Amino acid sequence: MIVLDNVAVATVDGAGTEHRNGHVIIDGEHVLAVGAGPAPTPSADHVRVDGSGCLVTPGLVNTHHHLYQWATRGYAQDATLFEWLTTLYPVWRGLDASVTHAAASAGLARLALTGCTLAADHHYVFPQGGGDVFEALVGAGRRVGIRLEAIRGSMDRGESDGGLPPDNLVEDTDAALRATEEAIGDYHSSAPNALVRVAVGPCSPFSVSRELMTGAASLARRHGVRLHTHLAETIDEEEQCQRENGCTPTEYAEQLGWLGDDVWLAHTVHLSDAAVKRLGATSTGSAHCPTSNGRLGTGIAPVRDLLDAGAPVGLGVDGAASNEDGGLVVELRSALHQARQRGGPRALDVRLALWMGTMGGARCLGRADHLGSIEPGKLADLAVWDLNGLNYAGITDPVAALVLGPQPPLKLLMVGGRTVVEDGELRTASTADIAGELRTASTRLAEAAR
Repeated sequence: MIVLDNVAVATVDGAGTEHRNGHVIIDGEHVLAVGAGPAPTPSADHVRVDGSGCLVTPGLVNTHHHLYQWATRGYAQDATLFEWLTTLYPVWRGLDASVTHAAASAGLARLALTGCTLAADHHYVFPQGGGDVFEALVGAGRRVGIRLEAIRGSMDRGESDGGLPPDNLVEDTDAALRATEEAIGDYHSSAPNALVRVAVGPCSPFSVSRELMTGAASLARRHGVRLHTHLAETIDEEEQCQRENGCTPTEYAEQLGWLGDDVWLAHTVHLSDAAVKRLGATSTGSAHCPTSNGRLGTGIAPVRDLLDAGAPVGLGVDGAASNEDGGLVVELRSALHQARQRGGPRALDVRLALWMGTMGGARCLGRADHLGSIEPGKLADLAVWDLNGLNYAGITDPVAALVLGPQPPLKLLMVGGRTVVEDGELRTASTADIAGELRTASTRLAEAAR
C-alpha cells in the first residue's frame, strides 16, 4: 500500500469533493480510500508519502496528439493549417519506425512530466518502406509507462483525388481498413486497466474518402472500439465541405455515421449553434486543443456552449509541430483563457478546466468508469503537484494555483499505482537517451527532405 498523507485533494468526482488537508490510500493498482484529515494506519505494510503543501489530482488525460510530429518542431511558424500541412507532408515522407519511436518516446516523456497519465495519439502517416510505425508508437508507450489510446489513422485521398496530402503519402482504401483491423487484433485490450487501447481514426474530411469514413465506422463498431477524426478545425475546411458535399462538416459527419457516444472529434472550432446541439444530443466528444489552435490561428472553439449542450469535452495537446511546448498542464490555463476571450470571465472556472483535463477526457475516451477521478475502486492514476515554492506562495486555493499559475513541479505521477515520475524526474526511461534519439531522428528527417 501507498499512503499519500497531509495533502490537498481535488477528487473531480461527481460532487466535486475536495479536501484542504486529506489523504489517499492506494492498494495495488486501485484507490482504496480517499478522505479528509490524516490517513488511518493501514493494517498491512505501507509506504507513506508526506504531501504537505501538495495537491493531488487525477492524472491528466490528453485526448488528441500526433506524437510523430515531435521530430518536426519549429517548421512553418507563421502558416495557416493548410499551408502548414503542405510544408510538412514532404518532410513526413521520411518517417519510419525508428523516427516514430524516438519522437513518440520524447512526446510521451514530456506528457508524463506535465502530469499526463493517458494520451490519445492519432497516427495517420504510413510511408511505404517505413517499417511498422504503429508498433513503434505502441513500443514508445510501453517504454514511458503511461496509458496509450493508439489511434490507427489513415489517408486515402491524395492530391490527384482533390485531397491535400501528396499521392505517395496516402494508402489504398481497402489496405488501410485491413491494416486498421490488424492493429486492433494485435494491440487492443478492453480490460479496465489496459495500458494500450486502439481506436479507428481516418485523418480528416479533406484527406479521406467517403468510403474510408463509412468503412472505418463500420469496422470500429464491429470490434467495439472508438472513433476519432479531425473536424471543423478551419474555415478552409468548412468552405471545402460546402463546395464538395453541400453541407457543413458536422452535417457531413452525421451523414456518414460519425456522431455518437463512441466518437470524439478533434478541434470542433467552427460549429454552428445547430452543430453544437447535435454534438450534445448525440454525446459526441470534443478534443479541445487551445494552444495548437492559437499557434495556427484557427479560432476559438465554443467550449462553453458544447459543455452546456451536454457534449463531453476533453483537452488535447495536438502535434508538437503545432504546439512546440508539448505539455498538458498548460492546456488547463489556455482553455480557461480562450473560453473567457470568447464568453467573458465567467465562461470557464478553474475547476471546470481541471474537469476537462481529467474526467472530461476520460469521458471522451470511454474510460470514465475507471479513470478521471479519485474514488475508491478506480485506478490509481494520480498526479501530486508540489505547491510549496515561490510561484504559489500566498495562493490559498490549490486548484487555482495549478490552473492559473505556472506548472508546479511534480512530486509524484502514478499510473495504476506504479511510479512514472518522482521529484520531477522520469523514472521509467532516461530522458537524456530520449533527447539524443530525438535529435538524431529530427536531423535525419530534415536531411532527407532537402
